[in-house]
Amino acid sequence: MPKTLEVLGAYDEKLIRKIPVTSKREMQKALSTARTLADRPSERIPIPQRIEILERTKAFVEKNYDRIVADAAAEGGKPLIDTRAEITRTINGIKVATESLSNLGGEEIPMGSNAASLNRMAFTIREPIGVVVAISAFNHPFNLAVHQIIPAVAVGCPVIIKPALNTPLSCLNLLEALYESGLPEKWARAVIVDDTLAEALATDRRVNYLTFIGSAKVGWHLRSRLAPGTRCALEHGGAAPVIVERDADIDDMLPLLAKGGFYHAGQVCVSVQRVFAQSSVVKKVAKGLKKLALETKVGDPMSEETHIGPLISPREVTRVHNWVKEALRKDGELLCGGRRIGKTCYEPTVILNPSQNCRLSREEIFGPVIAVYSYEGMDEAVELANSLPYSFQASVFTKNIDTALEAVKKLKAASVLVNDHSAFRVDWMPFRGAGHSGIGTGGIPYTMREMTHEKLMVIKSSAI
Repeated sequence: MPKTLEVLGAYDEKLIRKIPVTSKREMQKALSTARTLADRPSERIPIPQRIEILERTKAFVEKNYDRIVADAAAEGGKPLIDTRAEITRTINGIKVATESLSNLGGEEIPMGSNAASLNRMAFTIREPIGVVVAISAFNHPFNLAVHQIIPAVAVGCPVIIKPALNTPLSCLNLLEALYESGLPEKWARAVIVDDTLAEALATDRRVNYLTFIGSAKVGWHLRSRLAPGTRCALEHGGAAPVIVERDADIDDMLPLLAKGGFYHAGQVCVSVQRVFAQSSVVKKVAKGLKKLALETKVGDPMSEETHIGPLISPREVTRVHNWVKEALRKDGELLCGGRRIGKTCYEPTVILNPSQNCRLSREEIFGPVIAVYSYEGMDEAVELANSLPYSFQASVFTKNIDTALEAVKKLKAASVLVNDHSAFRVDWMPFRGAGHSGIGTGGIPYTMREMTHEKLMVIKSSAI
């Protein structure tokens, strides 16, 4: 890599800022410092001080809200309205971490139930797991950094983060907030490195925990290379299925599906992609999504009127377009969209009944494309929904509680949303992929637990 990285706007590809690239020597020094901190419990920042740092960090983000929003929208291409929602969400996420820290603890292990355990008491305490390495993604650059950095800081782990090279400014803004709030820089550092050095970072023997958000191909490869004893959480993508029964409230549902499928140009790991609609309502569902897609304004994310911004790169626009063309060759009916808008944007697209053998039906498109399929019975819909190796979030729309519970039971998903779109999330709920979609549990309180380990203490005394 060159000595500086040029951060370009996702929409217009204009230079936003140049930032220094991290050398291999600097990365190794950061690892050594982190390892030293993790090995010296006496240097751990006391919990009351950590809470104060997090509270001041939240206040810093609130004070610098407009600047943080502008950087995130420009580098990542998410429209202002949605970027504001992201940054507002992160403010609450930092608060969740602060509150969760006060409740993070161990448990008593019962003793005295047999002769061998008499005169003993036992309990567990939670300790920081050690050095955390985070590799982040571009699609929610500030919020993902919050989910990876803030839990580590909260529980007392030194953390090194490698942000996506398309969107490093948001990560740097979060670190600035932490530093200005009193966190010594040695406890949380960013490294701006290429994929080769990122792999060396993640697989270094000094690392205790890897949190990775990105492609399944890269994530599972890194997991196979981790040093012995390194724990990890991998958050990959899916091709989220939505089942729409004949009794669903279509008018209430359609805006949810459109938002879930077209939000951030579909660049969301649980984006609505495959909608299975019962044959009696499939045309109404497809035409309703078409109408909403045609009403959606695509363009400059810095405009207040924009609903959908660019994809992260022109290469991604080309890939999405190729997938759409394949779906149309394989029996799909184009209801709307299917065209590039300039170099960086793509029209919101709805395709009816493409073949189950095209990439749109088999893989995560990560673009503003929704496929609608017709089915007759629930078992057929569930079989199609479960036909892929992904297991993340899924949805079912129905007014019948028995039908809803049947879908929840049968769908191979880590989470099933009833009468809501598959991209719903709040930061205190568990959020995870299973199967090909990942390992480990996200959500700030759950990540904090994963970044600690339990130590058992057993006390023997005749006074017990």
